[in-house]
Amino acid sequence: MEYEEPLFFTVMQYAEAADRDVVDMVSGNPDWGAPDGIGEGLHDYADTGGEAFQYPPSAGLRELRERVAERRGVATERVIVTNGGGMANTLGMARALERFDGSEVLMADPVYPYYPGKAEMLGGVQRFVPVADDGGLDPADVRAAASDETACIVVNTPNNPTGAVYGEETMREFVRIAEANDAMLVSDEVYDHYDFTGTFTSALAFDSEHVVVTNSFSKTYAITGFRVGYAVLPERDAAAARTRNMLTNVATSRPAQAAVLRALETTDASYHEANRERLRERVRTFTAALDRAGAEYTTPEGAFYVLARFPDYPGTMANAKRLIDEAGVAGMPGEAFGDARSDWLRFALVTPRVETAAERLVEFF
Repeated sequence: MEYEEPLFFTVMQYAEAADRDVVDMVSGNPDWGAPDGIGEGLHDYADTGGEAFQYPPSAGLRELRERVAERRGVATERVIVTNGGGMANTLGMARALERFDGSEVLMADPVYPYYPGKAEMLGGVQRFVPVADDGGLDPADVRAAASDETACIVVNTPNNPTGAVYGEETMREFVRIAEANDAMLVSDEVYDHYDFTGTFTSALAFDSEHVVVTNSFSKTYAITGFRVGYAVLPERDAAAARTRNMLTNVATSRPAQAAVLRALETTDASYHEANRERLRERVRTFTAALDRAGAEYTTPEGAFYVLARFPDYPGTMANAKRLIDEAGVAGMPGEAFGDARSDWLRFALVTPRVETAAERLVEFF
């Protein structure tokens, strides 16, 4: 899968330049506000000055790492704070390719396109496993694709773009497959607070030297511009990953980390439940309109995306642009996520104008 240009930005820029009003359903930028702790943490940090305005530790503020470690039930030394979830995934995939003999990176199809882009950048060989009809990745299919050439297996749960959530037994099998093939399972769990099923299981639930878990506060706290994520690595791999992180990024923004730390200390479960309920309602509104438009679609178990396939309207870039021009709705072409759902379009339900977008799609189709 070639990654020559960031297609997300291509579609967003096309929508911004349109001569009409367009509902943006391209990016995964949550439209609800951050918890109060984010602003409070920033304001308090701004008043500190002096040494507190200098470089933070490359692996992240100690207090933040300790808080993450406590929540995830791991040793603090296994946690590296990163420049968003993207860098956490880079560290995990890079370490897999360094540590193991294989060169292949197994990924689902459809796939979040940054994964294959990173695999290629790191010198890995891309290999894809098509998802099942329900959008989930079947461990049996992953097992069949894995071999001595496999260095890394990348999974994302809840999933972008399919909305699949992997439960305990599925995650257990992914870990076993990684162990059996002397590979690393990199589990991207950035949408873990957006599980609608109650079945989400982190790969950290299994004690294994073959698991890296990545996450980010971008979606958790609706702060995609802050760029604060983290990776939890096996103890034996943490030092090498810290060195790569230092050489690549030096450090992650100190004020952003201070804000996230405050939010972790002060945000209760009601904030996350309110956001999940908001998304459940948007899914109901949007999929009801898709029924009226005669579309086939996924009902997400988690995250905040819906894949839709309209009659005689494949998910090409040309059709995504046409939808912007003629319907005033911007979504991502399915072909951007691989071959398995190239006939589909992906819509992000992170806009208060979901109902407007739904009505426009009904009218267009």
